[in-house]
This record gives sequence, structure tokens and C-alpha cells, in this order.
Amino acid sequence: MDTLLQTLKDALTIGSLYALIALGYTMVYGILKFINFAHSDIVVLGGWLSLVIATKLLVWLGVDLSAGGAAAWWVGPIVLTLAMACCGLIGFTIERLAYKPLRGAPRLNVLITAIGVSLFLQNSGQLRFLFGTSPRKIPSLISDATLFSIGDVQVRLLDLVVIGTAVTLMLALEYLVFHTKIGRAMRAVSYDVRTAGLMGIPVDRVISFTFILGSSLAAAGGFLWALNFSVIKQPADTSWVLLGLKAFVAAVVGGIGNVRGAMLGGLAIGLLEGFGSTYVNPALRDVYVFAALILVLLVKPGGILGKAVVEKV
Repeated sequence: MDTLLQTLKDALTIGSLYALIALGYTMVYGILKFINFAHSDIVVLGGWLSLVIATKLLVWLGVDLSAGGAAAWWVGPIVLTLAMACCGLIGFTIERLAYKPLRGAPRLNVLITAIGVSLFLQNSGQLRFLFGTSPRKIPSLISDATLFSIGDVQVRLLDLVVIGTAVTLMLALEYLVFHTKIGRAMRAVSYDVRTAGLMGIPVDRVISFTFILGSSLAAAGGFLWALNFSVIKQPADTSWVLLGLKAFVAAVVGGIGNVRGAMLGGLAIGLLEGFGSTYVNPALRDVYVFAALILVLLVKPGGILGKAVVEKV
């Protein structure tokens, strides 16, 4: 029972992060019908910017990091907000400079551009005056104290903060998309860009807002990932690449273009990876994820909550 509860806790933590990151993929695809492969690199930027902002802020506040000084409870939310704002601005810039000029171009051109932007972000992030190539440890922003135990399973404050923040952001996005004016505009543009424009919807602003929102959620995912694992690896490390791929798999499994599907897919992938590693073979944790992708594409190509689209010719 202890093993089951520990696996469930870890799987829900990772799954909520996959779901949060997958939302950026699914929102951009839902509106522009292309995969923004640079999205995973915005997650990396979110993690590294969180580290830089936290370090500078704590030094400015006079906290002695070398002596193991702890941050006040309000520092974490400030770091998260600043990281989300910075990545939102970066996402807006990428959309305006790289994607908007290609909006009427063939999808292959846009795909190649997205890969180019991804490589640019990965390699520029390794420059010495930016983040460098050495792993770094993020300052302790949330206490790692154990709140309570169930048998031998310890539930930390950090676990609840990671899961709670991810769930809160997903519920906020759910409300924004389905219960606000800008959300209705996003759904209209997703349904038909040209008709939405004829109906008076500012399509360019809606698309830019979508990139800002998706990049902000990616930054939140990077921030929570950094808090959960404490050590942040270099921007081009394969662990970041795998994180982005698994979040993309979560979006596809749940139904690419479907916000609720991305949330469900992230949790499903987290549970599959966690329980497969614990009860089958930990060396195959990545295999389980991509095997699930192949299975879903064979059985239900639209994803769990997606639907098949018939194109008339």
C-alpha cells in the first residue's frame, strides 16, 4: 500500500506538470493548426529565468544563500509572476517575428521555422553571459517540510504547492476559455479564422494573446519543474527535450486542440509512466509513454477527447 500511495503521489505531481505544459501545444494547434516545437524551450526559459530572478531577488532582500537562508513565503509567487511575464513577452515576440510573416505559407515552412526557433533558443541559452552549460540549483523558495504521513509515505508542502499551483492555473485557463469574451474569441478563431475575422473578431490580437498565454503557462511549468527537482540542467539537455516531447504526447493522447483533453492526457501520461516504472520496469519509463502514443494514434487518432475531422475536397 505504501508503494501504491507513493507512486500515485509522484505520478500526479509529474502528470500535472505534463498537463500544464501540454496546454501550450494544444492552444496554438487549436488556433493555427501547427505544432509549436519551440514551446518546450519556453519551458526551459521559464525554469532558468525563475532561477535567475529568485537568486537576484533573494540577494537584493539580503538573504544569505551560502548559509542556507530561507525565502519568505511571498517570494515564490513573485518569482512565478515575473517568470510568466518574461516568457509571455518572449512568446509574443516569437509569434510576431517568426510565425506571423508565415501565416499564409505552407505548413511545412512554419514547421521548419518552429524547429529553427527551438534550436536558436537551445543554443543561445548555453551562452556564458546567459545561462551557461553547467547545472545549477534553484534557491529554496518553498519549504520541503513534511506536512503529514500516510504510512511510510511523506506528503511534503512542496508536493502540495506544485500540484495545487498547476491545478489552479489549469482551472483558471478552463474558466478563461469557456466563460469569458476573449475565450469565446479564441474558440471562434479556432473554428474558422476567416469567418471570425469577418465577424469583427481581431484575429491577430487573439493569436498573439494565445501565444502569450501558452508561453506563460510554459514558464509556470518550468518554474514548478525546477522547484520539484531543484537542480536545473543546461538548456539543451536531453531531459528538457524529453519533457517537451512527453507534454506533446500528452496533448495528442488527450486530443490535440482540446484544452480539457490536454489536461486529461497529461495526468494519464504521468500515471502511466509512474505505475509502469514502479510495477513493470523503470528502465522502460519512456517506452511506456511513446507506446501509448502509437496505440492511441492507431485506435483513436483524434485522441481521447478529440474528434476526427473530415476534410472535403
